[in-house]
Order: sequence, then C-alpha cells, then structure tokens
Amino acid sequence: MANLRDIRRRIKSVKNTAQITRAMQLVAAAKMKKAQDQALAGREYSSQLNAVLSDIAANFSDEVSHPLLEVREGNRELVLVVSTDKGLCGPLNTNVAKKLRATTSDTADYVTVGRKLRIMLEKTKKHILADYTVKDPVPFADARSIAGFLTKQFTDGNYDKVSIVYTRFVNTLTQVPEVIQLLPVQPPEQSDDDGAIAGDTSEHLFEPSPAEVLASILPLYVNFQVYQALLEARATEHSARMVAMKAATDNAKKFIKELTLQYNKVRQAAITAELLEITTAMKAME
Repeated sequence: MANLRDIRRRIKSVKNTAQITRAMQLVAAAKMKKAQDQALAGREYSSQLNAVLSDIAANFSDEVSHPLLEVREGNRELVLVVSTDKGLCGPLNTNVAKKLRATTSDTADYVTVGRKLRIMLEKTKKHILADYTVKDPVPFADARSIAGFLTKQFTDGNYDKVSIVYTRFVNTLTQVPEVIQLLPVQPPEQSDDDGAIAGDTSEHLFEPSPAEVLASILPLYVNFQVYQALLEARATEHSARMVAMKAATDNAKKFIKELTLQYNKVRQAAITAELLEITTAMKAME
C-alpha cells in the first residue's frame, strides 16, 4: 500500500503543477493578444518612416547630411540586447544568445533590456554599459530613453556602430532572432510591389527642405526602431510562454493518465493478492 500512497502523492503533485501551468498559459494568452496587436500596428508606421528615408536617400543624397548617417571606419560596437525578465518561455532566450554570439565581436559592449541575457553576459565577463527595465505593455517613453542613450554614445564618438539584437515576431509559433544596425542609420532601399528596387522618382514633397525634414525625422526613426524592437520582443515573449505552458499542461495531463493507469494496476494487484490470501485461508480451514 505504500506504493499506492506514493503514486497518489505523485498524481496530486502533477495535478497541482498542471493547474499552475494552465493558469500561466491563460495569462500569457491574454497578454500575447495585446502585445501582438501592438507590434503589428507599429509595423505600418515603421514602413512609412522607411519610405520617407528611402526617398530622401534616393533623390537628395548629395544635398543632405546628418551625424546619425556618418559611417566610420572603426570597429567599436555597442549592442542593445533585448531578452526577457522571466523564464518559462521555451528556447527564446537561448536562440537570442546564439544569434548574439554568432554576429557580434568579442570586444563589443552591451546595453541590456531583460534580466536573462544580462545575467549571461555578466557570467561571460562582458562589459555592460547600462541595463534598462521596460514596463508591460511597452511605453514609448521607455524606448525613447534607451534610444537617447544609444544615440548619445554614438554622436559622442564612443562607438562606431550601434546594433540591436532581439526576437522578431512572425506568428504565435514562430519567433526569429534578428540583428539590425541602428546607427549609423542606413536608409532602406524602397521596393515596388514586385520586390524590385523602386526608381528615382520622388514620392514625397518636402517642406521646408529635405535637409530639415531629415534632421527632424532621423531621431524619430531611431526612437521608433528601438520601440518596434521592444514591441516585437515582448510579443514573442508572451507567444513563446503561452506555447511552452500549453505544452507543459498537455504533458502533465498525459502523465496524470499514465500514473492513474499505473495506480489502477497496482491497486488491482493488491486486491487480487488479498483475495488469494482469503481464499487460501478458507481452504486451509476446511
């Protein structure tokens, strides 16, 4: 009977765990929907900013210049690493760490958002210049503060390149680690509907001048690039956690079924043994 008690105890423990993972799945699912909507909504604004920068770069490259466009020959790199504060989100942070090791130099310095990869970088003796905590849902003010710090480091000449390593949201089941260059700003090439690079026909009218528009839009572009990276990372975090907790809940249910079957077998064996003992005793008394 001691074996039966052990199995009952294990079943109870797994049921408690399943209740916790189920609750975490529901919480992550609620947060995931809001985060996904926020990330997808920001992509259209980002696309419009890219279109304006592409237009200026394609048609007024000889007339405009800006410190945030300055390409330097050095290799001093500052990397913004976006990870999660909490675990239980599958291989999300591991994949970001692999991408980080594969794409950044050994001499790079780091700015971190999220506790998980900050701890990893500290363990590997990397130089962390600053660490930020971002609320959920992500406020633009937090992103602007981070972007302002990165911009100042670049314009002060402390670094020749600033990059962002984060996880791009594709769908609920797919998250892709990605590296983008934040500074110096590289105006994206604008494509037509067929994927070909658009010609040099200007699509915008600039007032008062392209140079002044560029001076106003570049800081906004940098701020929004950081903001969008944070939105994408938060959407992927909640999506990955929801999927991981659903898998954990499903596995717990399967384990409960297996333990219940084992419990019934052991219980049936114990009942059969008792019946045999009773029958044997009755025959011995005849």
